Amino acid sequence: MSGKRNIIVLIHGLWVTPLSWEPFRRFYGNLGYQVLAPAWPGVEGSVAEMRRNPSGLDGIGAEEVVTHYGNIVRSLLEPPVLMGHGYGGLIAQLLIDQGLGAVAVAIDSFPPKGVLMRSLSTSRALLPVLIKPFNRHGTFLWTPTQFWRVFCNTLPESEAHKVFEAQAIPAPCRPIFQAALANFTSGATTTVNFRNPNRSPLLFIGGGEDVMVPASLSRTIFRRHRASPCLSEYKEFPGRSHYIIAEQGWQEVADYALTWALAHARTRT
Repeated sequence: MSGKRNIIVLIHGLWVTPLSWEPFRRFYGNLGYQVLAPAWPGVEGSVAEMRRNPSGLDGIGAEEVVTHYGNIVRSLLEPPVLMGHGYGGLIAQLLIDQGLGAVAVAIDSFPPKGVLMRSLSTSRALLPVLIKPFNRHGTFLWTPTQFWRVFCNTLPESEAHKVFEAQAIPAPCRPIFQAALANFTSGATTTVNFRNPNRSPLLFIGGGEDVMVPASLSRTIFRRHRASPCLSEYKEFPGRSHYIIAEQGWQEVADYALTWALAHARTRT
């Protein structure tokens, strides 16, 4: 590492709020880091309030989310460590492709354009959204049972239902369509330059039991980024679901992600 990174920006994914990062936020904060976990544009108020009225998310797409986090990163005194989970991992990829951030960690990340979602489990997980194209600019929330099977399938069903009640909110559908149809869309918003010679180092973390973004998909995304001369690495944690950042053993993931990030972060003048 050529210089310490003091700021960590955590980017949450779909169906959750920054509360999903609470274990990581506390862990890194206790180590003395400045930890920011900004919400997506349109995510305001409590989980209960978001469920009652998710209209603030209507029409929100990947471009709005990237712009939102990009503005936050540009306002900081130094390039931060970027960590994204789920769709937030895709946002992190898009940000470092723009030259933002000193290093990035993408955990159970959605794929950018150029990587097909071939997994049957991913297709099944997103099917309830994709079969309703008329709701493309609206929102979608799973039932508690669907959430358990797709998001935190390694937990007992009763515990998964508690997570659902405490954290789950409707997700904007537009980013899901953008990711799913990117390979068939000219100028897709989720396009990154896999050969980018100037981006920051990038670590992918995959969960061995993730249903929504199976480890095989995480490995495929990682391999595409290896076309860049810049550092790309992959780490897999067996037995982890998409809820990898908060389920049992999250400390191991948090520690590995930060240790790797600090070891490889760039210092820019």
